[in-house]
Amino acid sequence: MTKRIIACLDVDKGRVVKGVKFEGLKDKGDPVELSSLYEEEGADEITFLDITATVEGRETVYEVVKNTAYAISIPLTVGGGIRTVEDVSKMLKYGADKVSINTSAVLNKQLVTHASREFGAQAIVVAIDVKREGDRFVVYTHAGRARTELEAVGWAREVETLGAGEILLTSIDMDGTREGYDIQLIREVTGSVKIPVIASGGAGRKEHFYDVFSQTGVDAALAAGVFHDRVISIKELKSFLAEKGIEVRT
Repeated sequence: MTKRIIACLDVDKGRVVKGVKFEGLKDKGDPVELSSLYEEEGADEITFLDITATVEGRETVYEVVKNTAYAISIPLTVGGGIRTVEDVSKMLKYGADKVSINTSAVLNKQLVTHASREFGAQAIVVAIDVKREGDRFVVYTHAGRARTELEAVGWAREVETLGAGEILLTSIDMDGTREGYDIQLIREVTGSVKIPVIASGGAGRKEHFYDVFSQTGVDAALAAGVFHDRVISIKELKSFLAEKGIEVRT
């Protein structure tokens, strides 16, 4: 299986931002410009997450999504503020190839099932944000602000059963730290589901991508800050991975 490299755009009020552990957000640029740049560099997909839509109780910034989708030809996943099947439909009409559902999947599990039946499982991504609590991996919603009683592995299995076609798995603890992906978390989740899993949170060096691909069953690795700050070039990253024996699209 060819491994995918995904560039993530965390968007707040139409601008790309990045923080650490979901806090301390700093402006990183325009989503349309960055999407085009990352496609040119060789990103396999773009993930666009309106990170304050759910917390602020508003819709995603559809015009920005439309402009971003228009600017690129690689697959675009969009999440944030998705509450209904109609929201999913609208996002797909605005140019998204896949829609990511996080908080609403927990609050209304049937949303995942209904959306999957309506648009196909391949169009539905369930995002799972996780914090370590001792030896447990606990699921959080509302951009990491609200704790649930769900555990990552059990919830991952459930969303697969509900009809999700893919899981976007983020370690809140590692997010923005550049200390590496949470290998244990990713290994436990990928070992318990059959659908593709995207690793998110912690990329800081090219070796971190190699580690997550070689030590877990993950299908894709997502990163944001290291790309925004030009710490890692996607083109150089793919060359590095290919040299290490990881099959990537070049």
